[in-house]
Amino acid sequence: MLAILENLRNAFSSLLSNKLRAALTMLGISIGVAAVIVLVSLGQAVQDYIADQFLGIGANLAFIFSSTNAPQTQSGVPAANRTSITFSTLTNKDVEALQDPFNVPDAKYVVPQLTMRRQTTYANAQARARIIAATELYVTVRNRTLAAGRAFDADDVSTQARVAVIGMTTLNQLFPDGTNPVGETISVTGIPFKVIGVLAKYGGASFQDEDDIILVPITTAQTRLQNVRNLSGARAVSVILMQAQDEQAMDAMVAETTETLRRIRNINFRDEDDFQIITQKDLLESFGQITNLLTIFLAIIAAISLLVGGIGIMNIMLVTVTERTREIGLRKAVGARGGDVLIQFLIESMLLALLGGLAGLSVALLATTILRAVLPQLDATIRVGSVLLATGISAGIGVFFGLYPASRASRMNPIEALHYE
Repeated sequence: MLAILENLRNAFSSLLSNKLRAALTMLGISIGVAAVIVLVSLGQAVQDYIADQFLGIGANLAFIFSSTNAPQTQSGVPAANRTSITFSTLTNKDVEALQDPFNVPDAKYVVPQLTMRRQTTYANAQARARIIAATELYVTVRNRTLAAGRAFDADDVSTQARVAVIGMTTLNQLFPDGTNPVGETISVTGIPFKVIGVLAKYGGASFQDEDDIILVPITTAQTRLQNVRNLSGARAVSVILMQAQDEQAMDAMVAETTETLRRIRNINFRDEDDFQIITQKDLLESFGQITNLLTIFLAIIAAISLLVGGIGIMNIMLVTVTERTREIGLRKAVGARGGDVLIQFLIESMLLALLGGLAGLSVALLATTILRAVLPQLDATIRVGSVLLATGISAGIGVFFGLYPASRASRMNPIEALHYE
């Protein structure tokens, strides 16, 4: 213990005798450590942000899509709009089967959705809005709130009411002069719809503008906007939204849904599904893999500066060994072993790296504080793991890049060292 303390004292004395050289050597390590910590913290913050945003699309949600296309009839669809239809093999028959609690007991809500784009006008304003046709449960399942008016209810759906709830983007397009849209009538491909509500701005993550929508009852859309049927005569839907009873019931709900759809679609046990079920967990795992790879890639780039800093430490330690050749020879002459000299220079190298790492940690703390001020939504923080990583990297660099100079010093012949000029 006394020997280690003595070596530490000698190492501090050596660094203080060459302050500028030591500071410049530690600078490379400081920059590398700070870069690694900040980029890793930023990557973790982005991953947490994406997870929080995707939770905003609705709790415990699963989306069922058709994975194949089938022939559809297009009666009631204006010729100008037929090319915009995305055909789906999902139908009202599938929705009814999934809504049966005997088939899928772990499902809380099952919401059919029909999506299309239609030319929409109000006075002299027009927009090619995205129409989302669904049941009254859509707003609940997707965690949407209203900024004005009301959402349509079950009576509106059952009576095929021509009512609409519009998003903020659509509001700005059709009512640019600030007119209150509630109570006004808009025209969707010549069919009048009364605006009864305005959706509040969407707060979650999405692949498209979730405020550029017009929400209408699905029964109205299926009879007046897109009367698409499959060959059996069942009306088509674009996607089916399902919400589980709770998070623990998600896997059971997916399994029950898969079994039900395969049964009613008469899919042979050897055949693949003609539908696809995507859950929030799937989306988060996909984005998590992407952000993890991105974080690792950025950390590797930042680690290059650590490599440069380590080479700087090796260079300085080689110079130090050369400068202190006579001192090494004298220590060996009075009884110091090669291992004692090795430990002395290793401790000096590690001290350089650790002090540089601590300086880098201070820079990282400052950088993350600035980052939180500039991008408060990311909430970037330095994790304990990052600090341990920085400490371990610094110590490792000190040992790795200091080992050769220390080993060279320990192998010196004391007689030759004492005669070194």
